Amino acid sequence: AAEGLAGIAMRPLASAVGMQAPSLYEYFPSKDAIYDAMFVEGNRQMTASYEGLPDPADVGAREAMIAATRRFIEFCNDNEARFTLMFQRSIPGWRPSDDAYREAVDNLELLDGFLERCGITDERSRDLWTAIVTGLASQQVTNDPGGDRWLTLIDETVDMFLAARRAT
Repeated sequence: AAEGLAGIAMRPLASAVGMQAPSLYEYFPSKDAIYDAMFVEGNRQMTASYEGLPDPADVGAREAMIAATRRFIEFCNDNEARFTLMFQRSIPGWRPSDDAYREAVDNLELLDGFLERCGITDERSRDLWTAIVTGLASQQVTNDPGGDRWLTLIDETVDMFLAARRAT
């Protein structure tokens, strides 16, 4: 977080965690391996953050989507570096390995199931929803970190999305 993700260097990182660079290489053979590990951990943390969300069958699609969106944006807002690693291609030349990317695919499958329970079943709507929600999160993280400016737009955003999807 202090140096930015792209600013990670193995020797200073090793020193910051109290080891020599050769020892760090025993755990992570490259910076890409560190990014992969952070990407996997971030996706696992995101999955865990959704524990206890209301079920659309109990509270309705609108309320469930509002709660899930709030949780997502708060998750992103809690750690800017994690957000940029997971949702923006901010590190030149790095892409998650296939193994690391599976965690993101698993999260997308969870989202698909959630949206299906909300009555949103087509891929185009899912893609639109992810674009809208990550856009809100990006605005929040970038322009009001720690605040709530874009969080206050969630209800209206969900209402617009549901109205548009029901009209098509």
